[in-house]
Amino acid sequence: MGLPTFVITFRETLEAALVVGIILVYLIKTENTKYNKFVWGGTFSAIVGSGVAAFLFSRFAGGFTGATEQIFEGATMFAAALLLTTMIFWMLKQKHLIAEHIRAQLSKHIEMEYEIGIFALAFVMVLREGVETVIFLNATAFIGQFDFLSGILGIIVAVGLGFVIFAGIKRIDLKNFFSVTSVLLILFAAGLVAHGVHEFEEAGVVNPIKTPVYNINHILDEKGVVGSFLKALFGYNGNPSLMEVLSYLGYIGLIAIVYYNFDKIFKIQQPIATTSS
Repeated sequence: MGLPTFVITFRETLEAALVVGIILVYLIKTENTKYNKFVWGGTFSAIVGSGVAAFLFSRFAGGFTGATEQIFEGATMFAAALLLTTMIFWMLKQKHLIAEHIRAQLSKHIEMEYEIGIFALAFVMVLREGVETVIFLNATAFIGQFDFLSGILGIIVAVGLGFVIFAGIKRIDLKNFFSVTSVLLILFAAGLVAHGVHEFEEAGVVNPIKTPVYNINHILDEKGVVGSFLKALFGYNGNPSLMEVLSYLGYIGLIAIVYYNFDKIFKIQQPIATTSS
């Protein structure tokens, strides 16, 4: 089973499902279900748009060969790692404000009877998750960890969980869920950074410094059952270059520093925004 593929599609689909659920619940509570068709229209249009983005990305990526292909794949891995990182910290910062923001936008559109605004709200929110998924899955494909069935399973489970949450069948602790998946995605992103560096080394863009810096494949083969699992989830490499090791540890260290100082950074920025207004 492709665990990275499952985690990515599961989390991204659940985020989209939660957004759509928040919109629909608000429309029900305010007795404005006549706008539901615009929500579903925006949602399905975003799904189609995500499919088009996936097709165009694959066509574009297929046009490269040699060093250019390695540079493109490495750049895609860096972009995916950056997106994963910003997504996680954005969720950390905005987790208490997302629902309020959506409801405020909906209230404004309903008051103005602006159906296109409701359509666009659902479309943009879902399309963002879809495009992120396309980039993440292409990055997993470049490192040989993409699994189609795992991706489909992630989508199905996420949609089912979204239904369970909003139908009130069972209360789910989403805080713990997002905390666990965030840790997994950060470690996966660290692996993408190291793999991206490897691709740039292969293309002659980055100096590996020393290669390999160690080789423990005789102890834990990266192509074995356990090694393949660790490679898929954490970016394990049995014989990395020194630059790959430094990039992996550097990324983890940077994320740890930002995370443990997140509240302090936010409090420093808050007064500046207040006094300037």
